[in-house]
Amino acid sequence: MSSERLELEITHPGTVRSLAMQEAIVLYPSPQIGHLISMVEFCKLILTHQPSLKIHILNPPPPYGADSTAPYISAVSATVPSITFHQLPTINLSISSSRHHESLVFETLRLNNPNVQNALISISKNYNIISFIIDFFSTPAFDVATALNIPVYYFNTSGAGCLAFTLYFPTIHKKTTKSFKDLDIHLDIPGIPPTPSSDMPKPLLERDDELYKFMLDFATILPKSAGIIVNTFEALEPRPLKAVRDGQCVPDSPTAPIQCIGPLIATSDRSSDGSTGNSIPECLTWLDSQPSKSVVFLCFGSLGLFTVEQLKEIAIGLERSGQRFLWVVRNPPAENQSVAIKALSDPDLNLLLPEGFLDRTKQRGLVVKSWAPQIAVLNHDSVGGFVTHCGWNSILESVCAGVPMVAWPLYAEQRLNRVLLVEEIKIALPMVESENGFVNSAEVEKRVRELMELEQGKSIREQTTAMKHAAMAALSEGGSSHVTLDQLIESWKHK
Repeated sequence: MSSERLELEITHPGTVRSLAMQEAIVLYPSPQIGHLISMVEFCKLILTHQPSLKIHILNPPPPYGADSTAPYISAVSATVPSITFHQLPTINLSISSSRHHESLVFETLRLNNPNVQNALISISKNYNIISFIIDFFSTPAFDVATALNIPVYYFNTSGAGCLAFTLYFPTIHKKTTKSFKDLDIHLDIPGIPPTPSSDMPKPLLERDDELYKFMLDFATILPKSAGIIVNTFEALEPRPLKAVRDGQCVPDSPTAPIQCIGPLIATSDRSSDGSTGNSIPECLTWLDSQPSKSVVFLCFGSLGLFTVEQLKEIAIGLERSGQRFLWVVRNPPAENQSVAIKALSDPDLNLLLPEGFLDRTKQRGLVVKSWAPQIAVLNHDSVGGFVTHCGWNSILESVCAGVPMVAWPLYAEQRLNRVLLVEEIKIALPMVESENGFVNSAEVEKRVRELMELEQGKSIREQTTAMKHAAMAALSEGGSSHVTLDQLIESWKHK
């Protein structure tokens, strides 16, 4: 079917036109680079199924001094001409501090609503917008698009298990007046294992937190959207997907259709400044000299940071484990910060790590500063395990590489992801913290050895390998994700 139509369309009150309109979709990710990359990969996948579609991405300004997305956007623009980026104006935030970096993201996107409206009206002058795709943080724009008669879809950047919790969240809210942090119970959420209330996403632990209310609003709006696109695949999370589709998570009203189109992961690595270099990083050369499946890789995302005390415990645990390791170390957080909301300088390893550690472990370990090409590392034959912060992109990258994990969550929904990885999908071992969140060297040593040497690691390695093959099958022609995307694109043509 042609992607053009003869339209008589009202795009804004008082504006009527009759044009042969090219069809387009508009996406509005939150400003974090991981969210942007996921949406861009989704766009690339769409274009392989429907090359005639025009894609527009609204790019919000960063809410804090994070790495610019400009180099990444330039690279995509140069290689995928069907994708057009629209940089939204800078927002002057009145918030000077917050308990959560997510508050700054949400406030930035809320204040951007007038700019989103202007962008949608401008795009609709030349294109028939058949869908507007947003993520969790972009919820303030839901009403903007709805008022312009544009169907709104959610792109769920976490998995189906997290989606099941989100949809069930209003039901939990009605059942108690306590904060999650004070409940001290296991929550029965349809489709996922009983989950400690303390493992709920960190911004939701306090019932009076502004982000708790925002999440509640989002969870109420989400099932009313035109559809929920999930970056997962049927074989990875069958039970939560069934619970959502059966209406168990929203018991009192219909739920939007669920479309699993994953796993969507970047095909190449982005360096710390947003570019991709041609030189081979030192860590990949080092991996070339290591035995097959012998190295455990430790990396904790673009925001995850550890204190000096925690870094030293990790080092002691790694040394005592006797395992080969590749470890990405970043500078500790600034005071009163738990994540990296600003660019950090390279760490001084001699100051941060135990005295003599680098020399004692140089025959079997490599510590790299700040960044490593995670996708390339995970797919290297020498890598046999991954200690991860449980960000969903990292989880999918590990699944697609067939690398089993140790789950060490740090922020956002990552503690919930750990429950899913360990108890539901069974492709990770848990890193167990003390009550204050600290992990001692004995726990690091134990989990790394289990992953790389013992029976526990063998079991999850076999399950991870099975999920790798299932992921490949899902994306192949005739596979579940491939068919679902075809059906989704076809449905847009009839909007």
